[in-house]
Amino acid sequence: MASEDSAQKPLPAPDADTTTFWHGLRDGKLLLQHCRHCRNVQYYQQATCRECGSDELEHRPATGRGKVHSFSVVYRAPGPAFKQDVPYAVLLVELAEGPRMISTLTGSDPKDVTFDMEVELAFDQVSDDITLPRFRKA
Repeated sequence: MASEDSAQKPLPAPDADTTTFWHGLRDGKLLLQHCRHCRNVQYYQQATCRECGSDELEHRPATGRGKVHSFSVVYRAPGPAFKQDVPYAVLLVELAEGPRMISTLTGSDPKDVTFDMEVELAFDQVSDDITLPRFRKA
């Protein structure tokens, strides 16, 4: 029998590097880090630029638009908490700003996903503090 913990979906735990990102999602904005030194745009948030190592990073709102670079449809739940969700599509989205982001599809049949399908960000508020970034067909 599954424990009560295994029936709960895990939630992100914001840290010093990611708090601004999660607050942005809560406020309805996808914030990407932009390096003031080399102009690299990055996702996932961290303390330094992955291109040049600079700590001169600033958060700027992204369009939330992109294209499906790759995807997989999940038919077997990875645990009890996801049993009601299958089948679902996991997407690797190339954002309009350049970085790629992994998330899930919402609002469409996962069998309808195609490579290069245009998607836009959808905000999924799962608690008072956490809003998850998902994507829907544009």
